Amino acid sequence: MKQRFKPKFNIKKGDNVIVIAGDDRDRTTPRKVLSVIPSESRVIVEGVAMVTKHLKPNAQNPQGGIVKQEAAIAISNVMLWDAKEKKGTRVTRIRTETGFSRIAKKSKEVIK
Repeated sequence: MKQRFKPKFNIKKGDNVIVIAGDDRDRTTPRKVLSVIPSESRVIVEGVAMVTKHLKPNAQNPQGGIVKQEAAIAISNVMLWDAKEKKGTRVTRIRTETGFSRIAKKSKEVIK
């Protein structure tokens, strides 16, 4: 993605999120973000968008086989989980002396 201004996302690796759109939509169960792909505006979330991958035999896996793994979903389809409110929340960023902090809009808590 060649853009003049790179987008900044409020979701990071290791965050708990809920899926708000798509086949795996569930607004009550928080799931962990495994990785963020900012150049494509996508995230990989634990247990969401499972796909079947066929592996050829190789040195590590001489048998080959079929593996289920997570696929990337659009970052707009997830929302950060607020543990205090027990639901999804939007995020605002405030500047502190050490950098930026993420603040949950509903509970006004700092997200670590």
